[in-house]
Amino acid sequence: MKIIKDSIQISELKEMSKKMYDNLVKAMVDVEKEVMAVDAGLHADLMEFLIETENSEPKNVWGINIFPDKSSEDLIEFDSMMNIKPAFGNRTRGVDNENIRKKIIEITNRLIVK
Repeated sequence: MKIIKDSIQISELKEMSKKMYDNLVKAMVDVEKEVMAVDAGLHADLMEFLIETENSEPKNVWGINIFPDKSSEDLIEFDSMMNIKPAFGNRTRGVDNENIRKKIIEITNRLIVK
């Protein structure tokens, strides 16, 4: 597992994706601290890693899948059990709040160097 605060090369994500089914990289993004944890088999492990290492609050952490071999439009998939947060108005595995989705896209676009 790795915390991304500054940047990560798309080539490094491609290497990570080879370990996963569907050539994806699981990631959790903290929309408040604007950091991302990557490279684990489960989003839950990445969430715990962010909580322990960055003191992230679960309400600010959202799960995505990154497909480094796909185009910019298809790079991110909003799908994680960690996104089910009824207390915060999110009842799906996706990210229902458009502002949070936009923030996640901004953060990942800034952190991933293509």
